[in-house]
Amino acid sequence: MMNQKIQIDGQLRFLLNPINNSRLIRQSSSLSFKSIVFPPNLIHKQFNLTCSSATLTSNNISVDVDRVSSCSEEVRNSTLICAPLMGETVDEMLSLMNKAKTSGADVVEIRLDYINNFDPYRDLEVLINMCPLPTLFTYRPKWEGGQYEGDENTRLHALQLAMELGADYIDVELQVAHEFISSICEKKPEKFKVIVSSHNYNNTPSIEDLGILVAKIEATGADIVKIATTALDISDVARMFQIMTHSQVPIIGLVMTEKGLMSRILCAKFGGYLTFGTIEAGKVSAPGQPTVDDLLNLYNFRQIGRDTKILGLIGNPVSHSKAAFMFNKAFKKVGFNGVYLPLLVDNVEKFLKAYAFTPDFAGCSCTIPHKEEALRLCDEVDPVAKSIGAVNTIIPSDGKLTGYNTDYAGAISAIEIGLGGAQNTSNGTGSPLAGKLFVVVGAGGAGKALAYGAKIKGARVVIANRTYSRAKELADMVGGDAISLAELDMYHPEDGMILANTTSMGMQPKINETPIAKNALKGYALVFDAVYTPKMTRLLLDAEEAGCTVVTGLDMFILQAYEQYERFTGLPAPKELLWEIMSGY
Repeated sequence: MMNQKIQIDGQLRFLLNPINNSRLIRQSSSLSFKSIVFPPNLIHKQFNLTCSSATLTSNNISVDVDRVSSCSEEVRNSTLICAPLMGETVDEMLSLMNKAKTSGADVVEIRLDYINNFDPYRDLEVLINMCPLPTLFTYRPKWEGGQYEGDENTRLHALQLAMELGADYIDVELQVAHEFISSICEKKPEKFKVIVSSHNYNNTPSIEDLGILVAKIEATGADIVKIATTALDISDVARMFQIMTHSQVPIIGLVMTEKGLMSRILCAKFGGYLTFGTIEAGKVSAPGQPTVDDLLNLYNFRQIGRDTKILGLIGNPVSHSKAAFMFNKAFKKVGFNGVYLPLLVDNVEKFLKAYAFTPDFAGCSCTIPHKEEALRLCDEVDPVAKSIGAVNTIIPSDGKLTGYNTDYAGAISAIEIGLGGAQNTSNGTGSPLAGKLFVVVGAGGAGKALAYGAKIKGARVVIANRTYSRAKELADMVGGDAISLAELDMYHPEDGMILANTTSMGMQPKINETPIAKNALKGYALVFDAVYTPKMTRLLLDAEEAGCTVVTGLDMFILQAYEQYERFTGLPAPKELLWEIMSGY
């Protein structure tokens, strides 16, 4: 087939330019060149293009292409998605099996301990023969976190019968595994697999103790090792990743609770045999399980592999954030091999120590309540972020952490657009904010960013905060005034003011909260709310009724993400794509 010659777009040109990606090209500091030829395997790895040649000249990039791989042709990892089924009847189990197949699961875990009046001789053959997916049978006893409270011989006999009737896998607990596996060894079908599991609902042991546990499970004759522990801190997951990386046998390593969510997604990167995903949100067999739909469509689970870059949002809470939705959709569309995760972090220092300099950690966004603490922990801080006193973006490079703040530019741009745009915003003159009274609610990281941005644009800044001393501290920093939050309802020195809420008031689930009474909004020309879940907060709904122009936190969210995207990926932000992705929200 004759090769088709195509011109690569600006994103590819940006990445292949030595100015922007010296690591990729290994080009010297001298930029005087006629052309650089790139090896085909490099182009294939970075852009999923199969090509015979790729050449960069000082003016252009051209590639002789055999074909351009579509998304359907992407390499898929081998980690399975298993949907746990907890139906109370056989009929309900059969219905759930079909839902699991439709959802995209690879395997179903049939939890026999949930079936009322379970009869192995009557029910197992139906469950196996009628299932459209490979089956994993689990009959979990109460002493290992399950529902079964009966005789052990009866329970283990049911698992053996499942094997004999054609199950693909059974799960048996470490405590009884050695004797059980010895009893079935002569009857075990060739392709049948025994998963030997250990569940720790209290904590995640040390690496040494996890290694000993793996060895104990291996010694039982297990085909697959399964270890589930509990995350007391998100840094606990790092120990599980180390165990999985060095395991010489097939392993399922999962860390329970929301702080362990990353283990259930990144197991595909670290060689996990399978992960669990529920059919419906909230109906979990263990704490912290995502849905199959989220695994596939939110986190692009099939495409996660050994070289996938890790990014995420650190904060508390983080489950409300739409950042993973936006970034992961964009990554998939442009072909960037990365995954963005919500990372529930209590202690920023512990998190950064555990993950910041691990291979493929490409950076993180930072939200409430960690923006100020994160700045302290960075080795280098962008001058703007230093002036603000908070960072919302952390990038590791050459053994150092650099902090940036993209909040202020995103929020101020959104507000200026809401006011009709700015003719000259480079130095504040020409900004529609110039001379305006700009009231910032909140004195945390986002409050500092808005106050700094408003000052730069020539606004007169007032800080309102629940704790007056913090309001006064920030006001002094930007040359403004301070009031307590309790005074806000009565504060009306002039008309045409700007109000910017930077607190979490009104965020899901507390959607009826608002920092100011509706009748106090009449003095404001524009009201901005940094909260974007929900998009129209109680504050914005009240402001709209009061006749104010409203600017949503979603506008700020997208605008501030431009710079984050570029720092995370080394690619120019696909601005139109980001707006398109979030247009349905």
